[in-house]
Formats: sequence, C-alpha cells, structure tokens
Amino acid sequence: MRDQGMGAVFGEATNTIPRPKYANAMQFSDPNLSLTAAGGVDDDYCMRNSSASMMSPGSFDPIRTSAEGSPMMMSPWNQTANSPFFKSQWSQCEDNLPQNGLIGSLVREEGHIYSLAATGDLLYTGSDSKNIRVWKNLQEYCGFKSNSGLVKAIIISGNKIFTGHQDGKIRVWKVSPKNPSVHKRAGTLPTLKDIFKSSIKPSNYVEVRRHRTALWIKHSDAVSCLCLTSDKMHLYSASWDRTIKFWRISDSKCLESIRAHDDAVNSVVCGLDGLVFSGSADGTVKVWRKETQGKGTKHAAVQTLLKQESAVTALAVNVSGSFVYCGSSDGMVNFWEGEKQYAHGGILKGHKLAVLCMQTAGNLVFSGSADKTICAWRRDGVIHTCLSVLTGHDGPVKCLAAEEDRESASRGDQRWILYSGSLDKSVKVWGVSETAADLNQMAMMQQQQQISASDVDSIPSDNSFSSGRASQKRRY
Repeated sequence: MRDQGMGAVFGEATNTIPRPKYANAMQFSDPNLSLTAAGGVDDDYCMRNSSASMMSPGSFDPIRTSAEGSPMMMSPWNQTANSPFFKSQWSQCEDNLPQNGLIGSLVREEGHIYSLAATGDLLYTGSDSKNIRVWKNLQEYCGFKSNSGLVKAIIISGNKIFTGHQDGKIRVWKVSPKNPSVHKRAGTLPTLKDIFKSSIKPSNYVEVRRHRTALWIKHSDAVSCLCLTSDKMHLYSASWDRTIKFWRISDSKCLESIRAHDDAVNSVVCGLDGLVFSGSADGTVKVWRKETQGKGTKHAAVQTLLKQESAVTALAVNVSGSFVYCGSSDGMVNFWEGEKQYAHGGILKGHKLAVLCMQTAGNLVFSGSADKTICAWRRDGVIHTCLSVLTGHDGPVKCLAAEEDRESASRGDQRWILYSGSLDKSVKVWGVSETAADLNQMAMMQQQQQISASDVDSIPSDNSFSSGRASQKRRY
C-alpha cells in the first residue's frame, strides 16, 4: 500500500475571483463563479464545522465528523445549467467580503507534478520528468535536472535545496552566489564517502526485503517526504522502505534510522519540543520524541494517535504546534489537540476520495484530494469551518504549498497564496483569505439576494422588462 484512492470523480464547479495583479504574468484558466439558481439554504450547512473535543486525552471516536455531506455536493457554488451565472466568465458578490479563488495556472507540459516548495517570490516544482522547475513572480525563472528518479519531495533551507526521489536518493543542490538562477548539484545523502566507509563493516547492513540487505544509512525505496527541524540543522526523510532517517545537515551524516512502521511511510512532520509525527500506509499515525543519548540522539515512540484500516497519506502541523492533521485514503481528515496531550479533536469530512496532501497557513488548513478538489478550512479554537472548495484541476491534487500575501497585511486582511500541484501536469495558484465568508454564509447571502430579486420582480411596474433586468444585475 502506498498512495491510495485515485479513481472516478463527481462533477466539478469552480468558484474563483481573479486578481488583476498577475493578469499578464500567466496563462489563465477559465473559471466561473456559479451560484444556485433556486432558493433555500440546506440545513446541513449548519453542520459544516468540526465538533469541539469533549473527550478525554487519547480517546478516539470515528463517528465525530464535521459534516455528513461532501462540501462539493452541498456547496452553494455548484453550477447548474439553468443558472444565470453559467455563461459569465467572472462574477462577484455584491458585498465587499474577501473572496477565495483562482489567480492563474502555471503549465509546462512535461510531467505530473508531485512536489512543491515555496520561499519568498520563488516556487520550486518537481515532476516525474526528473526536472525541478523554478518560478519567480509566477513566471518560469530557471530549472535543473537530476539524472534519475521522479521528484517526490522538495524542501528549502537557506541556499540549499533538498530533493527526495523515487529511486531512494536524496539530492542536495546549492544556489550559485554569483547567479541565483543557477543551481548546482552539491551531493547526495548519504555522501559517497560515508557509503564507502559503512560498506566495509558487515554490521552496517540490514535486511530491507526478504533475502535482500542494504546499508542502514541508505533508503532502499522511494523517498516520500522530507522535513526540516525548526532550527534548520537537521533533516528527516520518510520512505516507502518503512523507515525514517535523521540527518545532520552540516556534514550530511545519517545519525539514525528508525524502523517506524509496518508499511510505507507516506509523511513525516516536525512538531515542538522534539516531537515528530509519522503517517503510514499501515493506517497508523505515530509520535516520536527526540532524546539525547551521550553525543548521539535516539528517537523513541511515545504515542500512537491513530490506528485504522485506511492508509495515512498526508500529515500537517500548524506553526504553533497546537494541532496535528492527518489525511487518509478514505477521504477523511483527523486532527488532534496539542494542548490536550494530543487528544483526538474531531474529523473534517470534505472529500469523496483520498486526501493526498495537507498544508497549514495561519488559521487555515488545506486538504488536497484525488477527487481533484482542495478544501480550505478555517480554524476557530477547535471548530473548523469549510470556507471554500477550490476546483479547477483535471487530475488528483498531489501537493500543496502556501506563502503569505504580504500586501494583504496593510489592508488588514490576512491572505495567503496557495500553490497546488496536480497529476494534470499543472500548478494552480489561489488567493485565500482568512476573513472570507464560509459556505454557510455564502448560501445565506445568495438566499437573501434571491429574496430581494423576487421582491423587486413582484412590484408592479410600467416597464416589467426593465425591472427584470435590474433584478438580474443584483444576482450577479
């Protein structure tokens, strides 16, 4: 078991607002902001949030969900052929509430996008073409290529870029100090020198498969995830070989190999106070604590947060370390509260197929899925409300990255730029606001607009055609 859950999906609609700033910087897709033509607010909208944790630490209740329906199926944004907005390329609500939606698409037809990393005005993308592309201000800037291995993970630390590959290797790249558009290969993890030294000792070989051994410092299967510690001095790598390896960046040494799970490790993320979280195709989420032992380190398993039949496919931790999120192949997102010793907080139910990637940004949580959609959730305490279902990809959403929109701070509106990479070979760029109206609010606003339009239509007029046109404009 590895990444699971890809298959047929239900119909899509796109809810987007363009940002003129980038109008000439990229190739736009063709989104529509669509609203239901019929009135009425579904009562289920009131359930579009997560239940607060009322359980004792460590307890888990799979019945507790944020809502029983998919936000795509329940969304007031769902497009209908009879809607007056169906033919409109761009439509906006009348109020001044910030909107969430598509800014544009970055397309270079060379392979499925498997990994993303954003830093400042640069975006790194990795694909199965073995190329790493670099985009600056949403235009192609430069690129570099590995000799082999689909690029499954990218992480940036200063002027170093680490890439994890399908062939089990971790490659290290450096930005040239003379020309920032030039990236040079700086080596691999582990180094050839360490491989040679370790290979002399028979005790350094471990069994990785039946009748097959390999050096413990090397991954023997695909590298699925990379994660930096908060001090940027160490690196974790997760692999389908069921291990997590712990690296010291300064000298590229593998300090420890953790036999973490009974199946492929799909994700590893760092928390606070030396805690590390790992998720696996074996259906478990485990917590590890880094402990100092003399001059070395040792990771001890301290807790298992989840044990289920469905594969764990993605993990995310918010900046404060107070919440841990887990996406699974069944489409569910579980979360735990750090302040309550990682007691189970609830389930966010928003996808029809496997959750393949997760990302946190401020008070927002994003989940990307094999159903081609991205759910944007806003956290208020322990309550999570679905703000938007971002649609537009033609393939499973495989990776996410977020950067703060610095211009929004001066306007008092905390906005984020969200990047999503898909197996449709494109990267889409979204603008998401923490203060945007959620789906429930939007449904109520549309109901109010429809009631207002209905009232205008019912007023006697000498020119019924004119009043009808007026009501139509309000609904746009």
